[in-house]
Amino acid sequence: MKKPTILVVDDEMRLVKLVKTNLEAHGFEVSCAYDGKEALRKAAMENPDLIILDIILPGEFDGYEVCRRIRSFSRVPIIMLTARALEADKVQGFDAGADDYLTKPFGSQELLSRVKAVLRRSGGEQQAKAPSSLKCGDLEIDFVQASVVRSGRKVELTATEFRLLSELAKHPNQLILHEELLARVWGADYREERDYLRAYIWHLRKKLEKDPSKPEYIISRTGLGYMFRCPLS
Repeated sequence: MKKPTILVVDDEMRLVKLVKTNLEAHGFEVSCAYDGKEALRKAAMENPDLIILDIILPGEFDGYEVCRRIRSFSRVPIIMLTARALEADKVQGFDAGADDYLTKPFGSQELLSRVKAVLRRSGGEQQAKAPSSLKCGDLEIDFVQASVVRSGRKVELTATEFRLLSELAKHPNQLILHEELLARVWGADYREERDYLRAYIWHLRKKLEKDPSKPEYIISRTGLGYMFRCPLS
């Protein structure tokens, strides 16, 4: 079983360090972000099991906006932090998509209890480790070594091409929406760049498919997204 991963978003570096130390001491993996844009990028790229998000952030996006944008591509549980205990703040946070609320200052045990409770509700503590490899037809994908073999011959992929393939292949026969796929591979700012995604899909098909115009593996669902087709054994 993999360790649950938590993204902590706050511009108070001292607080972030304390939270990180506390959570790591209890078996969590912790990533940190200090503004809204960095939070969106890491939420999309790292796919954490839980996000701890402060309302007040520097830069273009506050915590409410970050929460709303994350909700557009992910259902990851979010605990929002606030220095004010006003009911209106909590309502606004829940409306943005938050799962729980914690008022500053808070104790380390209180935070830990909230984290564990939210993860239990979401199933985050029981998530299985992602598969290390996949064999499908004449394709063999090694997610650990970042390598692909087709009919016994290695296929040369760029880092981005492999990341895109991995996001599809780790969820075989499941449709992934354009916006979600773009956010996972390139970051939340790319959610609307469908032409960008289409170009990479074409390059992948040329390298992986026998006939790119009639793909067997990377299947499109017009207007929705893509899926990696792999017959179930």
